[in-house]
Amino acid sequence: MTSLDVKALNHKSLNQQIRTVENDVKLINVLGQRFIAAGASDKRLDIYGTPGNALGAYLNGAVINVHGNAQDAVGDTMNSGQINVFGNIGDAPGYAMRGGRIYVKGNAGYRAGIHMKAYKEHLPVLMIGGKAGSFLGEYQAGGVIIVLGLSDDEKDIVANFPCTGMHGGKMYLRSRCEGIHFPHQVTARLAQPEDLDEIREYIEEFADIFGYNATARIPINRCMLRIEPMLNSSE
Repeated sequence: MTSLDVKALNHKSLNQQIRTVENDVKLINVLGQRFIAAGASDKRLDIYGTPGNALGAYLNGAVINVHGNAQDAVGDTMNSGQINVFGNIGDAPGYAMRGGRIYVKGNAGYRAGIHMKAYKEHLPVLMIGGKAGSFLGEYQAGGVIIVLGLSDDEKDIVANFPCTGMHGGKMYLRSRCEGIHFPHQVTARLAQPEDLDEIREYIEEFADIFGYNATARIPINRCMLRIEPMLNSSE
């Protein structure tokens, strides 16, 4: 793995250096540079610091580990690959993502998973370990959003207006969601064993990445709601 100190680089110079390195890359002293690894397809990147907006935009197969927090629009329109954020994440992660996986250990801001969609064999997955802000899954058209609610604060697992305009895909919230209003075009019900089997692979991978015990720390059979449009034609 090649280590690059990028503190003094703008995003264009940083990405140029990433492209010239043939093997995996470790970026240190990242300070808000935008568009890191945009369109990357064949590398693993370990990022230390705080990447700016649109990290991994149009990602096409690369794996990115952020050892800290990330800002807005992570994985914007990504096609494949994986982004693992070991801290919190800003607004609109997974915006229009078409494939791949985004795993967030902490909390997410507003509009997580907005315009997510699925196409043929591509199924995007966004999993948030903590809690999510307002407009979760806004206009979701495909893919899977999972929020685990593992953070210790007293906030609801999701803030206002989840699933606004949702017309495809599925959402799982590990909560009874008492007092949370869902729009009329979606159904919310307790997940059944066959539903949980659909997401077990993602839960176990999330647990492996972030050091959880999947059965002891993330009991998915406890108050997991499944939300989807009444007429789900996205898959």
